[in-house]
Amino acid sequence: MTRIGSARRPRGRTLLAAALLAATALAVPSAAAAPRAADRTAPVHDETSSRESRLVDHFYASYIDAAAAEDGGSLATALRGFYLTPALRDRLRDWEAAHHADGVLLAQDVPVDHRVTAGHSGAGHTWSTVRLAWGTPDDPSYTYVTVRSDLATGKISGIREGD
Repeated sequence: MTRIGSARRPRGRTLLAAALLAATALAVPSAAAAPRAADRTAPVHDETSSRESRLVDHFYASYIDAAAAEDGGSLATALRGFYLTPALRDRLRDWEAAHHADGVLLAQDVPVDHRVTAGHSGAGHTWSTVRLAWGTPDDPSYTYVTVRSDLATGKISGIREGD
């Protein structure tokens, strides 16, 4: 698959190792870390948005690979089961039946790449913007998808056309 941009896509054991390191870093505070005052220059939601947007990035990286693979249908279904809320899976099923397209990508084809940008958080959710790249490196085009994640579960609970 041709790739555009520099989105990093961990694979196999690398993804598992990264997830374990992230979980360990969040769960076990460093003994050498001293308490410090809140940084007033950065918005409070950045850390949360970044963590959730990394999950969105992992999902889209894996999902695009599965959707592009000749035999990736069962993997794509499994990824939806793991990353998406049951309510969103139901909404996507209805949308896909009406539009004859993939509800995660909001398209009939598979993009060649993606990039996720963290957005804002509020009311128990955080939003990310996913830029989907189409075409070739010499002549790319882009579409945008806005993804809502639940802060409590980390699951993706909404996908809509981006701005």
